[in-house]
Amino acid sequence: MKTYPCRGCGKPIIWIQTTGGKSMPCDPEQVTYWKSKHGTHKIVTPNGEVVTADVDGFINTATGIGYISHFATCPEAGAFRRQ
Repeated sequence: MKTYPCRGCGKPIIWIQTTGGKSMPCDPEQVTYWKSKHGTHKIVTPNGEVVTADVDGFINTATGIGYISHFATCPEAGAFRRQ
């Protein structure tokens, strides 16, 4: 997957089209996730589904792999929020 520099912090990001048709910036490293209503992360799956999940747990019970939304990790994310 091709990476691009974030316009806010300069770190590499990838763009994934969500099932809703919007492009979401994500950190390029894949993470294993465990889907959870009370999870602490928004994960974007390779097919564009956005899920609430945790990123730690027992590997044999993992839900799948995905990418953490860059909005969660970018120190400049606030500059991109819509008013």
